[in-house]
Parts: sequence; C-alpha cells; structure tokens
Amino acid sequence: MRSALIRLVALLAGAAQTFSFAPFELWWLQIAALAVLAGLVAEGGAWRAATLGWLFGVGWLVSGLWWLYISMHDYGGMPAWLAALAVFALAALLALYYAAALWLFARCRRGAPLADALLFAACWLLAELARGVFFTGFPWIASGYAHAVGPLAAWAPWIGVYGLCALAAFLAAALAAILRPIGVRARLRIVAIAAAVFVAPQLLPSGFTRSSGELGVSLLQPNIAQNLKFDPALTGAHLQSLLRQIDAARGALVVTPESVIPFTRSELTGTYWDELARPFTAPGRALLVGIFLGNADDGYVNSVVGISGDAPGTEYHYGKRHLLPFGEFVPPGFRWFVDLMNIPLGDQARGQNTAAFEAGGQRLRPLICFEDLFGEDMVQSMVGPDAATILVNVSNLAWFGPRLVQDQHLQFSQMRAIEFERPVIRSTNTGATAVVDHHGRVVSRLPPLVQATLDAKVEGRIGATPYARWLAAAGLWPLTIAAAALLVVLRRRG
Repeated sequence: MRSALIRLVALLAGAAQTFSFAPFELWWLQIAALAVLAGLVAEGGAWRAATLGWLFGVGWLVSGLWWLYISMHDYGGMPAWLAALAVFALAALLALYYAAALWLFARCRRGAPLADALLFAACWLLAELARGVFFTGFPWIASGYAHAVGPLAAWAPWIGVYGLCALAAFLAAALAAILRPIGVRARLRIVAIAAAVFVAPQLLPSGFTRSSGELGVSLLQPNIAQNLKFDPALTGAHLQSLLRQIDAARGALVVTPESVIPFTRSELTGTYWDELARPFTAPGRALLVGIFLGNADDGYVNSVVGISGDAPGTEYHYGKRHLLPFGEFVPPGFRWFVDLMNIPLGDQARGQNTAAFEAGGQRLRPLICFEDLFGEDMVQSMVGPDAATILVNVSNLAWFGPRLVQDQHLQFSQMRAIEFERPVIRSTNTGATAVVDHHGRVVSRLPPLVQATLDAKVEGRIGATPYARWLAAAGLWPLTIAAAALLVVLRRRG
C-alpha cells in the first residue's frame, strides 16, 4: 500500500508541474513539484527511482501534451480511444529519459545532501538535453521554460533554457534535502548556495544588446478554423479575405501566419499574387507571407516569402528547417499510424536559407511554428555583423485548439527573447498573435479566436548575450560536458 501511494504521489507531482507553465505561470510550483520527486528518490534502489522518474514524466507530459489529442481525433478522424492511447504512448516514451536520469542518480547518489543535489541536477539536465536533441528533438515544456518568468529568468542570457533546467533541478533537490533530517551545518550550507542562485544574476552584468531603431508592424490573425482551412469550396473566400486584411494593414512590415496560403505559388490563379504584392512596391513597406514553395519532384517546403519595396523585383524565401515528426515528415516505420488519420501528409522538404530579411532598417529572422523551441538551431543568426535584430514567428496552432498550447508556445518565444535579448513578433492563425520585447515581456497580444490585426511598434536590438556567444561557438556541448564531468567527479569522491 505504501509503495502504491508513493507511485501515485510521483504521478500527481508530475501533473502538478504542468501548472507551472503558461498560462498559469507558477514558476515556484515547478521547483516544488520536482522537489517532491527528489525527496521520493533520496532513498531506495535504482529501479525504484527509475519507476518514480517515469511516473513523474508520464504525469507531466500527458497533462502538458493532451492537446495533441485534438489534432488526431477532432481533425484527423482517429478513434478517440486510439488518439488518447497515442498521447499516452508519446508521453510514456519521452518519460523514459527521466526514468534513465533517476536510475543514474540512484546509482551515483552518495548520501551527502549538497553532493546529491548537484548529482540530481546533472542527471536531470542530461535527460532534458536528450529529449531536446534525440530523434529530431521534442523539448515542449522542458522544465526551464517555467522560468521565463520569475527570478531565475535573469540567468537565461547566460545559460539558456537548459541551464535553467539544471538550476531549477538543483533548487528542487536542495529543497528536498533541507526538509529531511540533516545536520544544521549541512542545511545552512545548502540554503546559502540556493539563495546565491537567486541573488547572483541580479549582481551580474546585464543589457548585452542595444537598440537598432523601431519598426511599425502589423501582425495578422485570420482566425480560419482548421476544418475549413483546406476546404476547396471556401479557398477563394479565404484568399479574398486575406487580401482585404493585408490591404488594410498599415504597418511598415506586415506579417501573415504560417501557410496562410495553403498551397504553392504555382497553384495560385489569375493576378492574385500581383494584387497581394501591390501595396509593398512602395519604399518603406514590406510583407512576409506564409505559403508553400517547391513541387512534387523536389519536395514541398513550408515557407515564408518576403516582398520589400526597398528591393523591387526580388523576393526573399525562407523554408522551415526543423520539421515536426508526424506533422511534416513520417518517421520510418510509422506510415501505418499516419494512415489512420484523415490528414493529408507527405514528407516535406527542408528549407536551406538562414539569411535575415531586411525591412525598415531591421534584419528579421523568420521561424516557422515550433522552430522557436530550438535556440541552438537559430543561434548563428544571433551573432556576428549580420545578426538578426528581430525574431519573427509565424504559426498555425488551430490544429490543437485554443487551450494551453497557444500560451505554452508564447512562453517559448518569451524564453528566446530573454536568451538572445531580441524582440519576438508572432503572427498566428487563431492565437497567440503577440509582441514580446527583448526582456521577454508580452507587451501586446490579440485575444484568441478572433479575426484581427495587431499593430505595434517594435524596437530591434543588436549585440549578443553570453549565451548566444558560447552556444554559437560550441552548441549544447558545454552543458553536456559539465553534467557528465560533475557525475564523474562526485561519483569518484563517493
């Protein structure tokens, strides 16, 4: 009975961690929930720890990724039981990273509170890195994202989201340690170090970037329901509505959502493209529009096309580079699973261009949908003389409904803004269309599920944060090596 209760507590603690992310933004709950897990695995064998780590991961990821059910069942036509099973299976597989981390922790654990807190942080960091990198990576609601708000956010320009995963894990293990019967001296030492984690970033240098001027933007939110987006009978009406919305926009830069034109340039008829581009032939006006490029032979690329009156006769093309498994390509051996959904899906081609789009004196780095989860992929655009001054995310989250997913994705944009000290502007189909400043603050946002245009002034930034510099030079390897070295050193001392 006691072991069953402990397993239930681990499962519920994982589910509680979901409430630390947007839209709830209870950053302290992330530390508290993980502290429960750290306390549960402070004693016992390695396989017990692995089981509890897996249950924590399942509770966290099922509750945090349940919106995938909507795309598979509501829009894909998959039977409800199978869609629910698929969400559970994904969560169960991803939770294996945390099971492995806790197994490793239990094997290396020394029984010394401070050393064990450091070991716990190292193991947790390795699990988060593995989830974010292996099998194309799916780091959705990685634990560090909960700290896009709160006192730990000041660390982001130095160590990034994965560094925050490690810091939060250390604080969680420290909290669990001081609640156990340990010596006064050990307790005071842990409290002092934990307090330093909160205080230190306030004493470190900040403000690594400077203004590159302002740009007036118009961010479109067409609000086309996903089940109507690809309806051939409504395509003409949708395109005309888009034409009117673009024509009415007054920003120097106008941005549309991802795949707002749900087919390729060659499939457009008549003079539609010329009408779309006409307002942007004058100097000082520019457009970024979501569309598909390519063909059946070379592959279709989910893209944005840029048109600027300052560069007449030329077009800018950016194609999505980090593709979503089961959304934009079919992993080997899973065609049977995709065939169960009534969603036309082929293996899309990857885009190649990473150059910025220049408009209004700013350099804009497009990111399509969940590409903004991968700071390590975009970091080369954040350093050097041609670094982007503004990040632009275009998304279509209508596949997943309005609850939870929109706010979570906006929180990822907030983290990128803090890490690189760059503003992020977001144009989405149904939400969250927003402007995030270089401090990670949401300064303006449209409500979800309305057709509207968000007009705002955005301050671009130039310069590079410490995190951008070392990430561009070495990728995520410094964090991986630091975690592995910590395990080796503390294990040897044990």
